[in-house]
Amino acid sequence: MSEGIVQRRKAKVEEKNVSSDEKTADDVQASESDSHDDDKMARLTLMEEILLLGLKDREGYTSFWNDCISSGLRGCVMIELALRNRIELEKSGMRKKNLVSRKVILKSDKPTGDVILDESLKHIKETQPTETVVSWIEYLSGETWNPLKLRYQLRNVRERLAKNLVEKGVLSTEKQNFLLFDMTTHPLQNSVMKAKLIKRVQEAVLQRWTNDVHRMDKKMLSLIVLAHASDVLENAFAPLSDQDYELAMRRVRTLLELDHEVECEKKPNPSHDVMWAVFEAFSK
Repeated sequence: MSEGIVQRRKAKVEEKNVSSDEKTADDVQASESDSHDDDKMARLTLMEEILLLGLKDREGYTSFWNDCISSGLRGCVMIELALRNRIELEKSGMRKKNLVSRKVILKSDKPTGDVILDESLKHIKETQPTETVVSWIEYLSGETWNPLKLRYQLRNVRERLAKNLVEKGVLSTEKQNFLLFDMTTHPLQNSVMKAKLIKRVQEAVLQRWTNDVHRMDKKMLSLIVLAHASDVLENAFAPLSDQDYELAMRRVRTLLELDHEVECEKKPNPSHDVMWAVFEAFSK
């Protein structure tokens, strides 16, 4: 995991001379802009954040060689539904079923307002008998040998997420010609938003790091683990110095090497159990 990007961009800071009046005006404008961007950031789903980390800024699409992001995004769907209190895991019972054997239970069918999440919620609601987290990730990805389950596949997820980000002012839309075909791409429009997302991920494993995983924000914890599973985490760490990069990756490894069954038992929570089950599914 410490391999990957060999050359990382070094952040460069240029000092600019501005008058005190200009600086004051710029500070006010920047403060208002920051507040507006923070509001937008709060509205981004886990899936949108993963896609944004994996997106090439100028080209407007994810790497053609990345075959992990598809299942990673489906894992995000399950965690997002759990964090929004729509689903949970069945109780482990007297025989103490392991995480990946416990079934996903519908907690509430109240719409989330997100089309992809609501589509997934509808599938979970209609499915009897209930299924495990591992099965749902496979079904939603379309990676199942059971033809009866293919109808659960979420189609065009990356394109739909990109369009959501266009509506939120983060991406734009362009047409690119690739010799034999035209392709709709979504180049980055709001670079400040992506920079803030990257900074939040970096700070989570550097300045804001805690050795107690249960004190970490669950969405940020999920973002780090699933960004790794989706092979896009390197993009967030690329601008770091060599020293910070090694420290960040070492701390990420401690998260990836956790015993999810043990952590789940420390603070039982049916909704958080879904998160631990997703982590376990991607650790195999």
